[in-house]
Amino acid sequence: MKKVVIITGGGKGIGYGVAEAFLENGYNVVITGRTKERLDSAKKELESKYNGEVLGIVADGRKVCDVKNVVQETIKKFGQIDVLINNAQASKSGKMLIEHTDEDFYLAVESGLYATFYYMRECYPYLKKTEGVVINFASGAGLFGRIAQSSYAASKEGIRGLSRVAATEWGPDKIRVNVVCPLVMSEELAKWKEENPDVYNKTIGSIPLGRFGDAKKDIGGVCLFLASEAASYISGETITLQGGSGLRP
Repeated sequence: MKKVVIITGGGKGIGYGVAEAFLENGYNVVITGRTKERLDSAKKELESKYNGEVLGIVADGRKVCDVKNVVQETIKKFGQIDVLINNAQASKSGKMLIEHTDEDFYLAVESGLYATFYYMRECYPYLKKTEGVVINFASGAGLFGRIAQSSYAASKEGIRGLSRVAATEWGPDKIRVNVVCPLVMSEELAKWKEENPDVYNKTIGSIPLGRFGDAKKDIGGVCLFLASEAASYISGETITLQGGSGLRP
């Protein structure tokens, strides 16, 4: 029986690339997002390229009812959950802290930290059955204090704290929880580059090989490793992937 992975925000960007990696390696994949048309298009593209089933479910991770529905529909379709990857995140990156409104801050925390918490809590009983894996996405924005990313960084650092506690609490259940901090050239990053050229140049200049990572090969590859038996000893860790610079613990 094929293993099953849920990837939030899997219809585009990093999530789409990670979905490709898992499909290529024999998984059935559940992708979520807020736009049905994008999910339908991603499902069609992915299934045309890989030998695996893709279930697209419209969901806003800020809503507990939507998260519960994703879990229910996944179990109804595939009967199990082996891997949960919390990738989806909205934010007002590019705004200085003093320019943030309350709504800007809520957007980042609710779509990132709260959504990650909801998915972890609702998937827990099924991950316990499969001795599964949680891979949460954080960011160098929080690790390194990047300018104009205060609410985003706050959300991502909250996710890191949540993940460390979950790794400790869920270790006896043989559930592994790790964090990946990816830096990938995506549509969103390309837009951010145009809007914030100075910050972009500083960011790329800090990377030894001067490039961002590839969503499928680099980020997807690391996620596949963390989901594998080869990584059965790794939990509660943060792995930072600064494109082209290798792993930074």
